Amino acid sequence: MLPLLLSALLLWMMMPQALSDAVLDTDGQTLKAWTTYYVLPGVHGQGGGGLTLRTRNGKCLMYVAQDESNTSSGTQAFFRPVNSTGSAIIKVSMDVKIAFLGEHKCKNSTVGDLDYLDGPMGNMYMRAGLVDVWFKIEKDGDYYKLQSCLSDSSKGWAVACGNVGVLVEDGKRWLAWSYEALPVVFKKV
Repeated sequence: MLPLLLSALLLWMMMPQALSDAVLDTDGQTLKAWTTYYVLPGVHGQGGGGLTLRTRNGKCLMYVAQDESNTSSGTQAFFRPVNSTGSAIIKVSMDVKIAFLGEHKCKNSTVGDLDYLDGPMGNMYMRAGLVDVWFKIEKDGDYYKLQSCLSDSSKGWAVACGNVGVLVEDGKRWLAWSYEALPVVFKKV
């Protein structure tokens, strides 16, 4: 009886640490893999709504953008761990893939990645359809931020990590590597 009681006590003591590392949604619930959420700006009124997918330059490739309307929730997304550990809970700093759902005129993948574009400043934009980039959700004050790492999680190394922020071009708000991260929150659909 005593070993069972000690095991239960140890498990109970470890639970707050495991949950404290979990990413929380706007209702204070843990972010769960394969569950749909809206990725919304943490700070309202700074020029945009939730994350969505758009085409750029007339090409049928989907890029991640911030909706221009402050009231738009954007496109539904879900997260999945890169290294499946059996946990359904998404934790801070965990390597994840992000997939956006919905109907799009382009029939390519909607898993977010980064794509180098020869734009005015040679920026790295988030594009759907690539497979070699992971994301991390990091705590950023009262909010979270997305980071993108060119990495190989299975080998435990990262080449480079960068904050995902917003670059404004011709009135459109594109997600890209940026010095300043876009503060975000996650609202369950």
